[in-house]
Amino acid sequence: MDDTNFLLICVDQWPGHLIEAAGRSDIETPTLNRLCASGTRFSRAYSETPICGPARRGLMTGTNARAHGDRRFRPDLRMPDMPTLAGCFRAAGYQTNAIGKLHVFPPRDRIGFDDVKLAEEGRSGLDGFDDYDEYLGEQGHAGEQFMHGMSNNEYSWRPWHLDERHHVTNWTTREACKTIKRRDPTRPAFWHVSYTHPHPPLAPLAEYLDRYRMRDVLPPVESDWSADADLPYALANMRAYWDRLTPERLTEARRAYYALCTHIDHQIRLILGTLREENLLENTVIGFIADHGDMLGDHGLYAKRAMLEGSVGIPMILLDRPDGDRFAAGAVDTRLAGLQDIMPTLLDMAGIEIPESCCGESLAGPAQRDYLYCEAMEGAGAMRMVTDATHKLIWYPAGNRVQLFDLANDPNETRDLSADPASAEIRAALERRLIGELYGEDLSWVSNGQLVGCPAPERAAMDNRGLTGQRGLQFPPVKPLDPSVVIEPGAKAG
Repeated sequence: MDDTNFLLICVDQWPGHLIEAAGRSDIETPTLNRLCASGTRFSRAYSETPICGPARRGLMTGTNARAHGDRRFRPDLRMPDMPTLAGCFRAAGYQTNAIGKLHVFPPRDRIGFDDVKLAEEGRSGLDGFDDYDEYLGEQGHAGEQFMHGMSNNEYSWRPWHLDERHHVTNWTTREACKTIKRRDPTRPAFWHVSYTHPHPPLAPLAEYLDRYRMRDVLPPVESDWSADADLPYALANMRAYWDRLTPERLTEARRAYYALCTHIDHQIRLILGTLREENLLENTVIGFIADHGDMLGDHGLYAKRAMLEGSVGIPMILLDRPDGDRFAAGAVDTRLAGLQDIMPTLLDMAGIEIPESCCGESLAGPAQRDYLYCEAMEGAGAMRMVTDATHKLIWYPAGNRVQLFDLANDPNETRDLSADPASAEIRAALERRLIGELYGEDLSWVSNGQLVGCPAPERAAMDNRGLTGQRGLQFPPVKPLDPSVVIEPGAKAG
């Protein structure tokens, strides 16, 4: 064990393409731009199961959904009995701390960390107040985190309602800096800083809204296939669940979302500044990732779960120590990468043995996969995907629908080539790859080596009177909730 520290920053629901250094001119990310210039950005990074809970299970165990057991978000599912990223660092003698969102059950499960400062987006009904709830109470704002009135899963917006220092992004940064300053100086550290935004609620600081108020925001991606009324069942269900915003309202929602992103970007500067002032920056490996993306109105869709780039594609930036050579400065790595690769990569860089349970590969070495498989949901809402980095095939079992996109020439997925005779061989090859990855109930949707799917049910009207998980006044404490209740398209909001 040498003196190298490891800082892994995770954001929630941030698409991989939404970084200035990745070519987006309508968002301001100066800190991430600097990280890209000092390290390597992975342009083909994906969330293997683009839903908060399952994605984080994969991140913290170095596994895919088949191994860790959740592809639909089972909020009452405990972590699998396998080594965790934090646990491996801790066993090797590192001090390990997490600040922010873990999204595990029970919420106070430390999953191998020495200590956790928790901010869990108002889930006090599952396991009591978290540390951010307690902070607000100490500041005279007990239970007032969500008094702005915005939902945790919708795209209405308004400015943050409390003083700036009480925003969860500021709290997470402040606690991270304090943790770094309070470290044990005799041992290296693994720090995991996990921001809850830009995941809704869209309640950014007014100062950041003002930055975007007069700026042009790129319009959502549109396509012929998404304009078709006959969408695959799973996508039609997603579209019906969220409000179809007018162009004006969608532009405003995107500005509010971008404001949350830039706020995080600026707060990361304080963590880097603390490392510099503590003389730790030169011997700290830094990673920046998201658990999944957000469709943000592209193709008329919102949030996650979809296998389209806005949802399944994630930012991934890795920086070695300045005297290291494993991630070149200013490089763009086009290898297929996933969240399952983070654990073996960081352990490899630390010289810690990678557990046999890990499914991922170390990105610090030359390993290069031929394809990557992703999946989300079960039953009629199931979506499956395989990509070879050049093309992507998406399968919707309900109705047995397939989409095929040429990512090299059509990165926004505007042209579905599944019925194109010239792409028939590519489709067949990717279908074989996908079939080889199927398990569980999916095997009943294959016959004689061919995808046959299942009938698409009639789509029932959705009762969303719970406003997609709307929080209320959370003091006195929220009554205990059923941890098995899921908020998803097609389910009642609980």
